[in-house]
Amino acid sequence: MEILMTVRKIASICTMGANASALEKEIGPEQFPVNEHYFGLVNFGNTCYCNSVLQALYFCRPFREKVLAYKIQPRRKESLLTCLADLFNSIATQKKKVGVIPPKKFISRLRKENELFDNYMQQDAHEFLNYLLNTIADLLQEEKSQERQQNGKVVQNGGSGGGGGSGSSTGEGETEEKTQQTWVHEIFQGTLTNETRCLNCEAVSQRRMRVKKLPMILALHLKRFKYMDQLHRYTKLSYRVVFPLELRLFNTSGDATNPDRLYDLVAVVVHCGSGPNRGHYITIVKSHDFWLLFDDDIVEKIDAQAIEEFYGLTSDISKNSESGYILFYQSRD
Repeated sequence: MEILMTVRKIASICTMGANASALEKEIGPEQFPVNEHYFGLVNFGNTCYCNSVLQALYFCRPFREKVLAYKIQPRRKESLLTCLADLFNSIATQKKKVGVIPPKKFISRLRKENELFDNYMQQDAHEFLNYLLNTIADLLQEEKSQERQQNGKVVQNGGSGGGGGSGSSTGEGETEEKTQQTWVHEIFQGTLTNETRCLNCEAVSQRRMRVKKLPMILALHLKRFKYMDQLHRYTKLSYRVVFPLELRLFNTSGDATNPDRLYDLVAVVVHCGSGPNRGHYITIVKSHDFWLLFDDDIVEKIDAQAIEEFYGLTSDISKNSESGYILFYQSRD
């Protein structure tokens, strides 16, 4: 039995190596982007939901840069963010251009922190994305709060008498609001407002839904699953959604910042299968001028026209499909 498992492991490693070698040849040494790496992620038992989201986030450049910058900061106790930073850094500093990396440390930490993911069942990629970003934001807010407390103690211990206390409350609300903002908010958070314009006097009241602040990375979640009462379970919605390679939002408010901001599609998390708790997740990403498909440890170069295969089905008769689930658009400015 052990010999059989060893043979299978060797065969798997050989397949990974062959795939990586083929990818490098297909891209070509002259076209291969400088300081870029394309590494698949090992599946640790239905962890494709995690692998697909991590690949999408890695190729959202503003997010990648912030995570890598966090890596070089003074070492903190292990968290989901430190494990993510270690994983991203491991990819970014590889000597080889292509290959496979096991995200074992990150998966272990994820399962330790949240019992929802502490199993070998298929999970929802969107739920994982929300959990990951919220957890990172909470960690950063906690660190900023601790830094403020430490700085406050330093000021109290080294301050001069009571004369400096008169201005301590100035702008406390504004300072507190800024403390709550992290680079996760700066990258992903937008602002919505309800705006209604009177047809007679042109007066504007805040009632109709408009976008007031456009995010740096626009993450769109397509509804692909619906609970069916008669079936007592969720079923796949495979309807066709044509998502553009370029996107501009037109439902912006009159006082919106950068209302003409143009977005480029940089990644799509795709659900393959017939339901949320079954099937598979893959990711397609745009890196420089070409598209790549990440399927756990397999990485392939694909033609831009192949994206149409992930729009969904024109008919919802067949529920089993490869459908775009989470879209990541990155602003050009």
